Amino acid sequence: MTPRVLFFILLTVLLWGATPVLEKIGLRQVDPLIGVTIRSIAVTIALLGYVVIAGRFKDLIHADGRTFAIFSGTGIMAGLLGMLTYFFALKNAPASKVVPITATYPLIAVILSFLILGEHVTPIRFFGTILIVFGIWLVQI
Repeated sequence: MTPRVLFFILLTVLLWGATPVLEKIGLRQVDPLIGVTIRSIAVTIALLGYVVIAGRFKDLIHADGRTFAIFSGTGIMAGLLGMLTYFFALKNAPASKVVPITATYPLIAVILSFLILGEHVTPIRFFGTILIVFGIWLVQI
């Protein structure tokens, strides 16, 4: 990996690592539905602004219906339902337990990639999946 890619990975880890702490603080004042709504409004405004400033609005309106359907569906799955259930868990349990357990979603992605996309599961990937399950057990202790 290039230094640039490593920089973006590190930045992602820092952003994703700090976010649950701030969300937990925010959830002291509002319920999960309001939290997800506020978050989604802010993201929508920021994204639309960025798309316009970057001169990419034309690309947005020319995306085909199938692409809109896929990303609308995944937005509802992850951005609405997933965030709602995550915020509910975060509001009602310690962030130090909720975040590691919810961060095991790659386990589901590996299984579905094998079943739906026909991707090959190597022994290393299988072992990594076992480590994820073991990690979940360790967090529960």
